[in-house]
Amino acid sequence: MAFYVMSALRARLRETGWFAHRGIEEPSLAGLLDLVALGTVADVVPLDHNNRILVEQGLRRIRAGQCVPGITALLQAAGRDPGRCVASDLGFAAGPRLNAAGRMEDMRIGIDCLLADSMAEARQLAATLDGLNRERREVETRMKEEALRELETLHLDEAAELPVGVCLYNPDWHQGVIGILAARVKEAWHRPVIAFARASGNELKGSARSVPGLHIRDVLDAVAARHPGLVDKFGGHAMAAGLSLAESALEAFRTAFDAEVRRHLDESALHGVVYSDGELEAEELTLETAELLRAGGPWGQAFPEPVFDGDFELVGQRVVGEHHLKLQLREPRSGRNLDAIAFHAAAQHVLEPGAELRLAYRADSNAFRGQCSLQLVVEHIEPL
Repeated sequence: MAFYVMSALRARLRETGWFAHRGIEEPSLAGLLDLVALGTVADVVPLDHNNRILVEQGLRRIRAGQCVPGITALLQAAGRDPGRCVASDLGFAAGPRLNAAGRMEDMRIGIDCLLADSMAEARQLAATLDGLNRERREVETRMKEEALRELETLHLDEAAELPVGVCLYNPDWHQGVIGILAARVKEAWHRPVIAFARASGNELKGSARSVPGLHIRDVLDAVAARHPGLVDKFGGHAMAAGLSLAESALEAFRTAFDAEVRRHLDESALHGVVYSDGELEAEELTLETAELLRAGGPWGQAFPEPVFDGDFELVGQRVVGEHHLKLQLREPRSGRNLDAIAFHAAAQHVLEPGAELRLAYRADSNAFRGQCSLQLVVEHIEPL
C-alpha cells in the first residue's frame, strides 16, 4: 500500500511539474522493490498476478545484490545464499528473524537492520536478530510441549473428541510467541486454536489461527455478538486474529468459541487434507525438475508451490537442527536413493529403516558447499 501511495504521489508531482520546477531528479521507486517483496511475503499477502510481479522484481534485485544491506545480512545469518533467494527464503528465513525482535525484545532492532547503510552494521544487527530468533524457538518449543501435554491430559483416545475450537492458556507463556504456538498446535490437531498469555493484571491476550473453511475473525465477531461484554476487543482476518478478554471470562469464552466454531466448520475440515498435484514419474525426480519449479515462482499465499506424492522405502534417518528429520529414501521404480527433509517432524514420527512410506513432498534444489542437489521437502508422512 505504501509503495503504491508513493507511486501515485510521484505521478502527481510529475504531472504538476514539481520535479522540473525545482530541478530535482525523479526518484526511482524500483530501488524499494526488495523491501516490497520482503513485506509482501513475510506478511503472507496473497500472491495474485500483481503481487507476484512485485515480489519477482524484488527477488531479482536481491539476487543481483541490489538490495539493502539488511536483507543480505539476514539471509546470510540464516545460512541462505542471497544470490539464489526465492520467496520462501524471505518467508522462512528473513521474516522470522525480523519478527523475533518484536516478539522477544524491541522491534526497533529489525527496523534498524533494514535501515543500515553498511554491511558491517547490518551484519551486527542481523546477528542480534538471529540470536533473538533462536531464543524465540526455544521458548516456542517449551510452550508447545506444555500445550500438547495439556491436551493429552484430557485422556482422549480420538482427536475428534477434542473441542472443535481449542483455547489454551498458561500464565507463564510469553505473549510474543503465542501466535506461533497457536499455529503449531493447529498443524498438529487440524482445528482452529487460540493461545492466551497474561498481558497485565486480569487481562489476557489471545492469538488465533484457523483452518481452511473457517473465517476466524467472523467467528470472534459472532461470539462477541452472542455474548456482549465477553470479549474486550478483537481483530484480524480469515486465517489469523487477535483478541483480549478478562482472565475471569476465559472459561465462558472457551465454551462460546467451541460452540460457534461447530456452527460454522464442516467436520471434514478437521482431518488435515493434503492436496497433491499427483505423482512424478521416476525420470522426473531430478535436480533439473527442482530447478524448473524453483524458477517458476514466486510461490506463496494463494499461489502454492506444487506438491507431489509417491511411495518410498526408508533407508535411513537422522535428526538435524533438533527438530527436523533428514531422510534417505529409496525410489522403488528406479532403485535410486534420494535425500529428503521433514521440518518440525522429529517428535511426530518414529520410523524404522526399511519402512514403506507414502509421502507428500515438494521437489527442491538444495545448495550445500557450492553444490546443488535434489532434495524432497516432505509435507506429510504416512506409513504404509
